[in-house]
Amino acid sequence: MARLADYFIIVGFDNGKAGSGEGSGKIIQRFPCKDWTDASFPQGIELFCQPGGWQLSRERKPPTFFVVILTDSDSERHYCACLTFYEAEINLQGAKHEETEGEGEETGLIQPAQAFAPKSLVLVSRLDYPEIFRACLGLIYTVHVDNLNISLELLIANLFRCIVPLAGGSQKLFTLGAGDRQLIQTPLCDSLPITGTSVAVLFQQLGIQNILRLFCAVLTEQKIVFHSTSYQRLSDACRALEALMFPLKYSYPYIPVLPGQLLEVLSSPTPFIIGVHSSFHNEIQELLDVITADLDGGTIKIPECIHLCDLPEPLLQQTQAALSLILHPDLEVADYAFPPLPLPPCNMKILDKELRAVFLRLFARLFQGYRSCLQLIRIHAEPVIRFHKAAFLGQRGLIENDFLTKVLDGMAFVGFVSERGPPYRTCDLFDELVAYETERIERDEGNVQKMLKHIRELGEQLLKNENPNPHMSFQKVPRPTEGSHLRVHVLPFPRVNEDKVQTLIQEGNSKHQSVMPTTIVEKKCVVPAGPSVASLTDKAGSVFNSARRLEVVKNCIAYIFENKLLETEKMLQAALRALKGKAARQCLTDELSLRVQENRTILDHQQFDYIIRMMNCALQNCSGSEEYGVAAALLPLTTAFCRKLSPGVSQFAYTCVQDHPIWATQQFWEVTFYNDAQSQIRSLYLTDKGDRTGINLDKRIKGVAPPDNGRTAMDLAAEEMRMWPSLGKEKQQELLQSEESTVYSLAIHYASLMVYLLVPLDTSQNKLLRPSATGDWESGTNSIITTSMAGSVAESYDTESGFEDAEVTDAAHYVVRFITRFIDKVCTESGVTQDHIKSLHCMIPGNVAMHIETLEVVYRESKRLPPIMKPKILQPALLPGEKIEFEGLRVFLYPDGREEATGGILGGPNILPAEGALFLTTYRIIFKGTPHDHIVGEQTVIRSFPITSVIKEKKIHIQNHLQQGTQEGLQFQSATFQLISVTFDEEVCVEFVDMFKKHFLKLRYPHSIFSTFAFAIGQTMPQIALPKQKEKNTSFRTFSKTIAKGAKMAGKITMGRQSSGKKKTSDDRGSRLGFTEDDDVSDDSELPPSSTLKASEKSTMEQLLERACFRDYQRLGVGTISSSSSRSKTEHFKITAVNRMYSICRSYPGLLVIPQCIQDSSLEKVARCFRQNRLPVVCWKHFRNKAVLLRAGGFHGRGVASLFKSSNPPGAVPVSSEFLSSLEQEKYLQALVSTITASYKMNANSIRTVRLNAAISPGVLATLRSSNRNNGRVPAADIGARLAGKDVPPPVSNVAPTYNPARSRQFALYIFGERSQIRGFKLELGLNCEFVPVEVTDTRQVKASFKKLMRACVPSTVPTDSETTFLKTLADSEWLFQLQKLLLFSTSVSEVLESGCSVLLCLEDGWDITTQVVSLAQLLCDPFYRTLEGFQMLIEKEWLSFGHKFSQRSNLASNSQGSDFTPIFLQFLDCVHQIHKQYPMAFEFNQYYLKFLAYHSVSSRFKTFLLDSDYERLEHGTLFEDKGDKMAKKGLCIWETIERIHRKSPVFFNYLYVQSEWKRMLRPSITMPNLTKWDYYTEETLSSGPSYDWVIANVKPETSEDTDHINGAAPQSKRKTVWPCYDDVSSVQPDGITMLLSEIEKLENKLTQSPERWHSVWSRTRSASRDDSGLDSTLKKQSPDTPGPIPNDFQLCQRRGLLHLPDSGLGEDHSTPSSANGVGQTSSFYTQFASKTDENRSFEGILYKRGALLKGWKPRWFVLDVTKHQLRYYDSKEDTNCRGYIDLADVEMVTPSTPTIGAPKTANERAFFDVKTNKRMYNFCACDAQIAHLWIDKIQSCISDA
Repeated sequence: MARLADYFIIVGFDNGKAGSGEGSGKIIQRFPCKDWTDASFPQGIELFCQPGGWQLSRERKPPTFFVVILTDSDSERHYCACLTFYEAEINLQGAKHEETEGEGEETGLIQPAQAFAPKSLVLVSRLDYPEIFRACLGLIYTVHVDNLNISLELLIANLFRCIVPLAGGSQKLFTLGAGDRQLIQTPLCDSLPITGTSVAVLFQQLGIQNILRLFCAVLTEQKIVFHSTSYQRLSDACRALEALMFPLKYSYPYIPVLPGQLLEVLSSPTPFIIGVHSSFHNEIQELLDVITADLDGGTIKIPECIHLCDLPEPLLQQTQAALSLILHPDLEVADYAFPPLPLPPCNMKILDKELRAVFLRLFARLFQGYRSCLQLIRIHAEPVIRFHKAAFLGQRGLIENDFLTKVLDGMAFVGFVSERGPPYRTCDLFDELVAYETERIERDEGNVQKMLKHIRELGEQLLKNENPNPHMSFQKVPRPTEGSHLRVHVLPFPRVNEDKVQTLIQEGNSKHQSVMPTTIVEKKCVVPAGPSVASLTDKAGSVFNSARRLEVVKNCIAYIFENKLLETEKMLQAALRALKGKAARQCLTDELSLRVQENRTILDHQQFDYIIRMMNCALQNCSGSEEYGVAAALLPLTTAFCRKLSPGVSQFAYTCVQDHPIWATQQFWEVTFYNDAQSQIRSLYLTDKGDRTGINLDKRIKGVAPPDNGRTAMDLAAEEMRMWPSLGKEKQQELLQSEESTVYSLAIHYASLMVYLLVPLDTSQNKLLRPSATGDWESGTNSIITTSMAGSVAESYDTESGFEDAEVTDAAHYVVRFITRFIDKVCTESGVTQDHIKSLHCMIPGNVAMHIETLEVVYRESKRLPPIMKPKILQPALLPGEKIEFEGLRVFLYPDGREEATGGILGGPNILPAEGALFLTTYRIIFKGTPHDHIVGEQTVIRSFPITSVIKEKKIHIQNHLQQGTQEGLQFQSATFQLISVTFDEEVCVEFVDMFKKHFLKLRYPHSIFSTFAFAIGQTMPQIALPKQKEKNTSFRTFSKTIAKGAKMAGKITMGRQSSGKKKTSDDRGSRLGFTEDDDVSDDSELPPSSTLKASEKSTMEQLLERACFRDYQRLGVGTISSSSSRSKTEHFKITAVNRMYSICRSYPGLLVIPQCIQDSSLEKVARCFRQNRLPVVCWKHFRNKAVLLRAGGFHGRGVASLFKSSNPPGAVPVSSEFLSSLEQEKYLQALVSTITASYKMNANSIRTVRLNAAISPGVLATLRSSNRNNGRVPAADIGARLAGKDVPPPVSNVAPTYNPARSRQFALYIFGERSQIRGFKLELGLNCEFVPVEVTDTRQVKASFKKLMRACVPSTVPTDSETTFLKTLADSEWLFQLQKLLLFSTSVSEVLESGCSVLLCLEDGWDITTQVVSLAQLLCDPFYRTLEGFQMLIEKEWLSFGHKFSQRSNLASNSQGSDFTPIFLQFLDCVHQIHKQYPMAFEFNQYYLKFLAYHSVSSRFKTFLLDSDYERLEHGTLFEDKGDKMAKKGLCIWETIERIHRKSPVFFNYLYVQSEWKRMLRPSITMPNLTKWDYYTEETLSSGPSYDWVIANVKPETSEDTDHINGAAPQSKRKTVWPCYDDVSSVQPDGITMLLSEIEKLENKLTQSPERWHSVWSRTRSASRDDSGLDSTLKKQSPDTPGPIPNDFQLCQRRGLLHLPDSGLGEDHSTPSSANGVGQTSSFYTQFASKTDENRSFEGILYKRGALLKGWKPRWFVLDVTKHQLRYYDSKEDTNCRGYIDLADVEMVTPSTPTIGAPKTANERAFFDVKTNKRMYNFCACDAQIAHLWIDKIQSCISDA
């Protein structure tokens, strides 16, 4: 029973504070005047009466009503019903008030009201009857406003005299004495919330999805704010959201209406549900961690920082479907052809209850079986119950579900367990639903009709709870007259007589005291347990362990205890793998428990080691959902099994399983203790039940009691709680003592167990376990942190004091603190007396000290045991010059997230984990060892990668215990897509690990490039210093004069050279040259005057002309390097050497191609207007239509809008240097456009027809443009049509269309630039150019994408989320999307170039995306770049010479240590791979060539990719090499290495390459389905490591099978098991052509012939197949534009099988070695009949030969042929194609000579000799003087013989 009202309060406007600017309210009267003893008076009620603030109004507003809920300190809610009306307020000041009163008395007139003040009638109650409160307050207001003759004192007193029953469904009829009759209906069950229609209204306001989001938010303890213009809507919305939580109760701040003066509450850190008026919406928007719901607008706003967890599937989908059917019943029949008649509108109250029924069903599914996870600790006097969250989540299969985990960790669920945990209490609808209806709910999910029927049944029960008597008595409550609040003459609310009200209240109380109160007896019963959680696991769980695996575990244990060591060793690895499954771990604990019962716990050393390994494996393989259970089962076993070390000394198992962090986890000990406490309490009452008198168990629970062994602790607790009131005090005290003693003895036992598991065996190291995060002492959650392996357990748990020790050295102190806190917590919760707790505190330090003394003896004796035999450390094979920097540390290599080597789902051998050693060399990090699995233990596991490719190194703690004693480990992640995760063996001390890391960091970031491996082979480290200005050098000055003189004599010769098959045209001097060679074409070029060459210049013109840029310019014919006076007027471009000292741009090459009309002196000013001084220069010219491709950095300084305007008029005032630079820039760009336009017009007629066919398709450039539709430019979709010469319709805009002839033509130059650079640019009609704005990927996006790509291809751990698949993570990385954008851009540029238009790229700094695009565009357009030579030249020119920052992007330099890896070059190679995939016949090189470059671009094995520009290479002395001095050569060049490898092996060659048919432009498909993942990212070869580190000396592998067969042994079987992750499939199973070439080489060896080069054999085969192509006329020729798998000539080769053996005499040899000028054709006659070994080579050897003008000394292989009377030379000894020859008939004399400029520095002065012919003089240099004299004698002898 309770009062209807606790307080009645009259609150009015405070006139005394009206002038302060913001009004306030004050309590005018309150009733009763004194507080009740059972209900405190709500403080601050005046704030809640007017939440928006007390303010006067100019008009009289209608009365308002709403309910405010206040919560007191005892968490009891007070419902404050506020009825507010407005009264006239004309006396705002005291003087005016007195005047008004005086005038009123004299004249009797009432002045009209100037303002109206609010006044509130407030009813405060602990009962929730808002409609009753509305009626009562409305009645009081009616009596006042209608001036009824009824005493207000009586009405107020009757509020307190009405007594209402709490629950039970009874009705209370009462009246306040104003002719009213009111009825109060109590609910049947007070635990069910009363909602009326609030839930249905909330769904109408926000909708299903928003309600579900709010529902998830409130359950996961998020902050929620409702806002509306209606206070009553706020109250109803909060009420509805809280009702949806049932059976959970909200325990955080709950304020449905928050006053504006208390808005700072919204910044509190705790969760809340608050309602705020919409007038404060701006203040709400500033909150970053609050979910706001707009009730008026129907929207919710979730900040980005809040991660909202959703309901687990399929519950989310089922709940949404059920809500849709309830809210929209016509949804199911909406698509019917003949729908039924429309249903009548649903009653809001019924709809409200059906919606609540859906959420009741949801909670029944969520909490199904929760009672089986309750842990009973004590029964009397009050039950102590805890919830085992880990077991519940694990058995439900939702251990990784964030939503349910947060719900179970929340305060609402803690209250749920506390309220509904006791087994004997009052039950309600939810208890019945979760116990009996869950199976029906699951069964009806597929049947809509049955589901709706069940929902309606639940809705009827909820409706009946609120209204058990639907035929209610008639209620009568007078209402005020309509419009009464608008009356002018309304008297203020009178002052109520407080004494009279108090008297009436006392009279009513005396009457109620005389009447005996009617008490409702609670109907307590045994709470039904319902289905267990374990029954649901079989549906969702996956079956991992088969009966065979369990049999393996059982047999292995049996062999161990039978001491069958050989069988145990064979089966142990299989048993350890089987222990990954839960059933196998359970089987292990059961089998070991049986051995304990058989008293077979004393083991020998080998048995003990096997048991320990299995225990460690079982503990390590446990997941978070079951680790507590397995560890708890193993806990007693660790104290049972032992081995004898010496007489009287035994070592128990717990000393060898201490490395698991679970022993330092507070929650594990709590859960295990509570489980054992429940078992002990159950045993206590089972044994004691026979001694209990007066207890009839058969009558307790429905007649028949279950057997004792089947009765749970909850069943016994229910019986005991039911019988507790009937027991005597002595018996009650006896039971209390029994329970307390049971828990106390268990605490003593656990204190001993914790001492065993926490005190380390070696206490001298103070090594204790601790989780990495602070434990949660209160929650008992199952979150297992296993990332930390060492440290103190105590300092992480010092949460009570809030302090940590600054320095801790005593391990015993840690253990004592940890155990003491555990004892305090569990004993306090379990009700152990303080005396017992103190005795435990005194006992723990002594136990720890005693155990430490015992362990000292055990540790000393254990060290005397013979060490376990470990595998031998295998030494790795090293590259030439590679040295071991740090000897191998014994480690265990663990698998990463890839499953190929683990024998997991994909099957295969269990290669990893492996045991071996980790080596650190000067070049690589190498692991070499053997698999830990004995089945594959004979294999060798190697994983290595270059040190400089490491992008991430961190410390890890892997809990994969292969053997006892592993320590913390390291993880290295490489940019070559490799990962090494190792833990160190126990023999490796921490000092060695630290030294290893220091050496690694030293090698990873060397001080200079000369410390890298590229300069390690036979090199001395030079001192690095900036170049100083040298003094004048006489020899250099003389040399420059000689160059200038020779240049004047030579005259002007164009740089474009013809192909080697055509005759060169030259002057008379050139025609007289008898020694012809490709390297001497630079004889025809001319240098600038000598005045431009200074003695201080490091880069001479001779050296610059050998760079790839000049050679490519020479091939393309883009210009000349001669002086302006001798240059042809028809040439549009020239090559300038103004940047030879890199003074213009340090990231550009020394030679640049610029317009002919530009003076070199102006380039410095032009360069200032571009980023990084990278001015526009030509880098490529189309071989057919002469269109040029230019590159530059982005514009900066002045805007682009003024670049093409006319120059300033003459006579202007002096301007600044910046303005002059801008003028030079305008002139330069105008000259550039004019030059290109002139060239464009010259070639217009010749390419007009081609352009119409080759123009790009419309819309290609539109995808490149950014979204700039409103900037007044021509639509981007029209660019493609305009390039094709088509007319396009004018754009639609508000401006009148005007015809512009410049828009309807094709432009000569297209400038691609960033949108920010060309903003506001307006084209002029006279300019033949067009700007195309593009959006490109910046380096930050590339970095982020690469990190995600690494996580997808090389994950560090196995993904725990089943939805995180490889393809999903690959798609999330957006790597392929960036490749698609890059290919789209490049294809568009190439199509523009193909159409005859030139292109200028002005993007970013000009060295990232620009380099990618220009390289890909040239690759697509020019077939030369698809050859090995051309691709090398492309990379040397565009990437190396034009200054891509390899060191910075690859993080190779020490100054880039903090930056991330940015794979710009890798993206380019991946794009080439995509094109190669679609056009396999268009490339001379294969995919392995691209992988080789990708690998070594970050390896630092070669000097090629070490620095960022030619300028830096010049500063370090690596740009040019002294060809004459081998010792002066610095570093290895990757191109020389590739050339040597290619000469010996076709490893880089693409057999499908057809040069003659792929000379057109490539147009790859760039749609996403046509882009594939590059296997370079995922492939691995564990047998030998990466296949990209070639040892040049041993390119051809020797096989033992061949050797045995040659020696006459029986041929072995060639069958071999190939493991994709272990073997190199391409080498184990080569392609057919490679195999045939190797067979030919074997046959040559058998015939004792010198092996012929593979390229010669392949060339002859291709020639033969082309000659016989007419044999099969049905073969269709493949179109060059369509990618195809196999070329035609390759098919012919397969049909004929014409792989000719060299020198076999069969067939003709069609391969004709040709020299540069076509002479020497007769050599093919001799090669048909003579072998290579006796090719009439009278004498041969290496000689240095000096080239023609501007050519240096080069080593060549010379052959003196007496038969042909020739002195021939080759590139190398193995080369079969003659590069040139001297006819000995033309030789006049051979004389010794002296060294000349540029000769090899190490050569002997007497090693030089000259050969003079009738045409020219040849200069030679031998290795030493003796060989030089021998050559002279041989040549003279040959001449004399002639």
